[in-house]
Amino acid sequence: MEINDLTPAEQRIWRAFATGATVDFRPQGDENGPDSPGIPYGPERTVRAVVLRALLLNGPREPGEIAALKLLGARITGRLDLRRAVVDSMIRLGHCRFDEAPRLGGAQLNYVSLRDSELPGLGAAHSRIDGGLRLTRCRISGPVHLSRAQIQGALYLDGAVIAVADSAVADALVADSAQPVLQLNQISIDDDLCARGLRAHGLIRLDGATVARSLDLEDAELSNPGAHVLDAESLQVGANLLGRRLRSHGRIDLRGARVPGRVDLLRSTLSNPGDTALRASSCVIGELWLREGAQIEGRLNLRRAEINQLHLEPEMLPDEVRLLDLTYTFLTPHEPAERRLPMLERDGGGFDPHGYEQLTAAYRRIGDDQAARLVQLAKQRRRRSTLPWYGKVWGRLQDAAVGYGFRPLRAAVWLLSLLAIGSIAYAGHHPPALKAGEAPDFNPVFYTLDLLLPVISFGQESAFAPTGWYQTLSYVLIVTGWILATTVVAGVTRTVSRQ
Repeated sequence: MEINDLTPAEQRIWRAFATGATVDFRPQGDENGPDSPGIPYGPERTVRAVVLRALLLNGPREPGEIAALKLLGARITGRLDLRRAVVDSMIRLGHCRFDEAPRLGGAQLNYVSLRDSELPGLGAAHSRIDGGLRLTRCRISGPVHLSRAQIQGALYLDGAVIAVADSAVADALVADSAQPVLQLNQISIDDDLCARGLRAHGLIRLDGATVARSLDLEDAELSNPGAHVLDAESLQVGANLLGRRLRSHGRIDLRGARVPGRVDLLRSTLSNPGDTALRASSCVIGELWLREGAQIEGRLNLRRAEINQLHLEPEMLPDEVRLLDLTYTFLTPHEPAERRLPMLERDGGGFDPHGYEQLTAAYRRIGDDQAARLVQLAKQRRRRSTLPWYGKVWGRLQDAAVGYGFRPLRAAVWLLSLLAIGSIAYAGHHPPALKAGEAPDFNPVFYTLDLLLPVISFGQESAFAPTGWYQTLSYVLIVTGWILATTVVAGVTRTVSRQ
């Protein structure tokens, strides 16, 4: 392309490229470019994409200078096509308006900044960007494709708005909610993925993505009601996944993700009524924070997840959870067992003894043995509901007698009560001796103990034979003593084996 073929605006850019100087087409006093809809883009602010392509591939160079494309406040007509190109120069196209979506697929680029620009989409799949990609505060009205891209620096999406405006494309995305508006699957980022305040209307796909440092979604608003809003299966994050004050309307899927630091959803709002709102099954997470936010609308799925520290407030739990084989070391904040047990009872997957064992272990680690016993008692009661009728009867007897071994003082109360009843009854009516003159002196207390305790004999029961109603009472005391002794042994055995 000859320099004489360029418009005056393009000539300014051509001359500035060799030294890396910035060309700013924004009207004086206007630093927002496309944010000021009343300001037109005349010929003095219009640049052809083919000119920018020619500059980046074969632009002039000056010895001792670093060539760079730095352009602000321009309208870029045509399509900027750099597919499979190798570009060494920095690209900074800020506050610009693109008529067509740039194509960067397979390109090898140095550094790209499109901050504060308006784009009808962006295609950069399989690209390699050595210095980072900045889409801060961009307004993007079409799909963004960065799948399998390699970004040596950071990816910035802070304050960006991604919402498909083209009616045909939007209808296609609505018809197929699995089509992403932001496609980042298999992307590799050697620094942070910064998306604070991102507003995305549709699916964000991060399947198999690798982020060397942190993924920041604080104050973001993600919306795709009734479908997936964030699909991040097998996501690998080197540090933290930050989502404080995140507002999500749709399903977040983190199945199989690896986050050694925090998954921080403090003061977040997660909503997907009638379906799963958050799925973090089979994840390995250092800390999961679900605190100080509104109750989750939809299902919470933490099945088979491994979490070192689970920060979970009961108020955020939805009506239905999935906790099968969830493993955690610490559970905070410290709450009474009565406030934690409903979490296990809301698991629609049925009775899960592992969940009770995990909660028991968490209480024992902090020395709250009373809460641990209450959880174990609740486990036995929940298990009882799964047994046949005879198992339920026996379970109720153990529960009433000694609280399945976790309330041993109850056995003493039963023993003393029955001892008092028998002693009073037989004190008022001594049973006759079986052999007159050979029987020991009658003692109503030890006689009752002889009836109650099946393995101890004081010589009273074998020497006296009550009649009538008192004989019936003796049978009741014998049977009750055997039941009490058996339940005590079963409960104590269970408690000792648990210790």
